[in-house]
Amino acid sequence: MKYYSPSETAERTGFSLDTLRYYERIGLLDSVHRASSGHRRFTDDDLGWLGTLSCLRNTGMPIAEMRRFAELCREGDHTMDERVALLEKHDARVSEEIAGMRERQKYIRNKVQWYKEFAMPAASVSSGA
Repeated sequence: MKYYSPSETAERTGFSLDTLRYYERIGLLDSVHRASSGHRRFTDDDLGWLGTLSCLRNTGMPIAEMRRFAELCREGDHTMDERVALLEKHDARVSEEIAGMRERQKYIRNKVQWYKEFAMPAASVSSGA
């Protein structure tokens, strides 16, 4: 089995060392292996799990829900329905956020178009250009 040091894990995942320690402390990372020296050693499975956590975090899932998802995963396959429900709820929130961002983007694009059509031509005429 291949092991990665905390710094290698941080480099591969994009998480800081502080975040890795924090995730372990709050239960998002479970049973990180330790070398005989006591130093943490991460596996490919840990890196895969950190990829999942990164996706959930980057899409705005609250830490409490990430913790619940981690607990459900550790509890076993009988929690699949609850995991799916949690992810579907999060997906609905993400969809709402995307829709809101699209509306705000539409406003910005309209404002840009207004400036291009009305404000900028007047400014270039008045400046003698």
